[in-house]
Amino acid sequence: MKAVLLKNFGGPENLEHAEFWDPVPGPGEVVVRVRACALNHLDLWVRQGIPAYKISLPHILGCDISGEIASTGSDVDALKTGEKVIVSPGNSCFRCDYCLKGQDNLCLHYGIIGADGGHGGYAEYVKVPFRNILPSPKDLTFEEAASFPLTFLTAWHMLITLGNLKPGQTVLVLGIGSGVGIAALQVAKLMGAQVIATTTSESKLEQAQKMGADHLILSPPEDLLKKVIRMTEGQGVDIVFEHIGPATFDKSLRTLKKGGILVTCGATTGPNVELDLRYVFSRELKILGARVGTLTELKNICGLLAQGKFKPVVDKTFPLKEAKQAHEHLAGRKHFGKVVLINKD
Repeated sequence: MKAVLLKNFGGPENLEHAEFWDPVPGPGEVVVRVRACALNHLDLWVRQGIPAYKISLPHILGCDISGEIASTGSDVDALKTGEKVIVSPGNSCFRCDYCLKGQDNLCLHYGIIGADGGHGGYAEYVKVPFRNILPSPKDLTFEEAASFPLTFLTAWHMLITLGNLKPGQTVLVLGIGSGVGIAALQVAKLMGAQVIATTTSESKLEQAQKMGADHLILSPPEDLLKKVIRMTEGQGVDIVFEHIGPATFDKSLRTLKKGGILVTCGATTGPNVELDLRYVFSRELKILGARVGTLTELKNICGLLAQGKFKPVVDKTFPLKEAKQAHEHLAGRKHFGKVVLINKD
């Protein structure tokens, strides 16, 4: 099969469109013919050689996958060849204590497909565990179906499971043009929350407003606190949806009202932040970390997608062989929505 191989760590020039072995399903496994694979910033970090992900080279990136069943293991009889499916991005053992409690995202053996959970979707075919296969919501294109698993799962886990978001609360969403930011906006609006959307791009704010954002902030980090406090009449927000890191973290934290929650899932501007603990305990703030979400949560999200409650947003598509250009486009941070690699007949 054709695949995009990461031959060495570094820049996008290390991605090579080449021949690779065809995956063969073993017991409990399925091979999916990949029709679309959405990019995530995780792909850029793994490509650059982030130490947290131990992989062997050459490696195939990509965890957000949609396609069709190509073949199944001998003990898998619940799927038909050609059936349209999506792939759950997280690999868990479903045997450890965390998995048995329904917290499979905290599995002792957890890995993300395309990162530390096996080869991913930058290929014509991908092999995954049978339990990772979910039916693709009807009426979604392959590109749309590949554009929601990781981002909507993460946003749902952050706002609903961890943040316990309630109708009428106010959420500050940083980086609204990103896939996870757009997902957070939709999850928050579905729950009846007010959303303050921030970015440094005026065009992205306009698109966020069309999607239901209640307040818009075109602001560098130094203006963030002042504008949020003014918009909330001095009260602050109930939840901060944070995935930027040190460029915004301190100001984001200070936008919270007393008893507020900051939930973070990423560090696109770096891993280290400054924190005044006195501000945290004096206002009884909560800082929560989010690690994707569970398979059960993803199944619930698929149901809401099927009902038309959510809408994946695709910014731009690239043929599989143009993965280098897709990485450059994502790294340029001018996108609104997901960047997707596609395989056509």
